[in-house]
Amino acid sequence: MNNSVTNTARLIGAGLRALLVLTLVTGVIYPLVITGIAQGLFNDKANGSEIKADGKVVGSSLIGQSYNLPLKKGQETPEPDLKWFQGRPQNGLGTNSVNTQYKLILSGATNRSADNKELIDWVTAAKAAVIKDNSTADYNVKASEVPADAVTSSASGLDPNISPAYAEIQVHRIAEKNGLSVAQVERLVDEHTESRTLGFIGEPRVNVLELNIALKDLLAKR
Repeated sequence: MNNSVTNTARLIGAGLRALLVLTLVTGVIYPLVITGIAQGLFNDKANGSEIKADGKVVGSSLIGQSYNLPLKKGQETPEPDLKWFQGRPQNGLGTNSVNTQYKLILSGATNRSADNKELIDWVTAAKAAVIKDNSTADYNVKASEVPADAVTSSASGLDPNISPAYAEIQVHRIAEKNGLSVAQVERLVDEHTESRTLGFIGEPRVNVLELNIALKDLLAKR
């Protein structure tokens, strides 16, 4: 009986010591080491890839933002504010999802096939809007010039980037709406176009938030 109690007590003690050691290693030491490495070597990424303007955080380089006009009475969907560069469509999970305006409650793709009527309608409407919104008195957008990212949402619905082609067809509209020259706006796009990661991963891209911050700064200096 005494041996049984002693063995049980010894096993419980060993289990508690193991629990204490593992808790210390995995719950305290390991997180502190990883946090230290992240803060020391990847400080920007570890803290959310924040973008700052005028001394305050205005967003993340990983998450897109909307540039819309305030809702008018009776409107359900806001109109885009065409003074600013526009990002990709925001209907990642569908028009009735909680993620239609870059909200972070959920994210995901439409999960609709290429021949799905609803998706075809979305793309058709988006393409017509891109052509209409970006055509100016001296520049007409052709249907063949509209890139895929201008009319489809990303896999997450939160993509912060657009292709250089989509940025380029917005240049004339941005110049006209803001009283700038086309050359000035094209220079902004060129300065904020990122090449493929490591030269071969992904595609060239333009971060819309960073581009619009640069546009705001340019307008302020005008």
